[in-house]
Amino acid sequence: MTGVTKRPFYGWIVLGAAFLIISMAIGTLFTLGVFLKPIEDALGWSRSSIGAISFLNWVVMGVGGLVAGYLSDRFGTRVVVLGGGAVLGLGLVLSSRVTEPWQFYLTFGVMVGGGVSCFYVPLTVTAIRWFEDRRGMAAAIVSAGNGFGILTLSPLCRWLIDTFDWRTAFWVLGDLAWLVVLPAGLLLRPAPGEAAAAAPRAAARAPEPSIAAAGAAAVRAWPFWAIALTHFACCAAHSGPIFHMVSHAIDQGVGSMAAAGLLGASGLSSILGRVATGLVADRWGAKQTLLAALVFQALMVFAYLFVRDVAGLYVLGLLFGIAYGSAMPLYALLTREYFGERVMGTVYGAVFMISCAGMGLGSWAGGAIHDALGSYQWLFVGSFAIGAAAALIGLALRPPVRLGVPARRSGQPLTTAP
Repeated sequence: MTGVTKRPFYGWIVLGAAFLIISMAIGTLFTLGVFLKPIEDALGWSRSSIGAISFLNWVVMGVGGLVAGYLSDRFGTRVVVLGGGAVLGLGLVLSSRVTEPWQFYLTFGVMVGGGVSCFYVPLTVTAIRWFEDRRGMAAAIVSAGNGFGILTLSPLCRWLIDTFDWRTAFWVLGDLAWLVVLPAGLLLRPAPGEAAAAAPRAAARAPEPSIAAAGAAAVRAWPFWAIALTHFACCAAHSGPIFHMVSHAIDQGVGSMAAAGLLGASGLSSILGRVATGLVADRWGAKQTLLAALVFQALMVFAYLFVRDVAGLYVLGLLFGIAYGSAMPLYALLTREYFGERVMGTVYGAVFMISCAGMGLGSWAGGAIHDALGSYQWLFVGSFAIGAAAALIGLALRPPVRLGVPARRSGQPLTTAP
């Protein structure tokens, strides 16, 4: 009698591929903080001008995320991710050749931002669809790729810069993006339930504007704006301290390699925060978990006003990583709870677009504040105030209900309690 070998659940392969892609993509964005001072020294550009490149980078990523979410709802995630991977690698390789700010705006700001925009929203939505009963865990693991990318790529880029130069580091980073993203993207598949649900819609020949119309209805509802504005304020609060973490540490007398390691350590601890809150949210609910994370984040930003030595900066960096990481997986969960699965890519893409404006604003503001005042102290004050505002906005999000059934159990577009 021949035994039957049970195939492993393919969702784990999809989740692993999504983790690797996000690690490469989002980690790449945050390495710009490592490149900031070498480019400033080599080309004489101000920190605010480089921070403005990051602002453009996040704005492009936000708009692209909205488009990528819609395209993934229509055509699937694999095609979107493979296209993004090709553009990401090319943008990084071309960044190694820039001599003028406008060239860097185009290569890193537009091309890298556009490439990365093809990943986070589609991959998060796909992971959640594969793990219907463990959505928090799935979103957390995809989000944890952010921290892993920062952990590995920041020290790697610092080593490449110290050993060769910043141009070589960009060239290697671009080749690495192609080698990681494109093979991993080929492993992506739609969830079985997603394919089954698509068949009746195709048979019924539902008109293409139906997804767009549902998304338009969603953005007119208060829950969308409560989620989106909370996400915006959350990102605006932590993006400045993250982006300028290496430069701030160097200003405090920390060595360049140790400063890059500080960013990596923060990325490492953010993995713990992301995974832990994803698991907690599955049990206790996304909103309550998010509010706790936002309060903790605001307190950690405020603590930067009082810490100067390298040991204190490392301890605070680890705690800050847990704080900002813990909030990030929860916005996708809230989006699904309120608006259902069918248009999740489109609606979460819109939420993500608004949040990216916050990421870009914080990155640019940190450089502008430093150029004007010679330190980052007022950046931390402003980030604390915005972080506290994020928690207050989150409080205004009313619980979703549909005929008395909790949203995260029904999985349907919901209304809010009166």
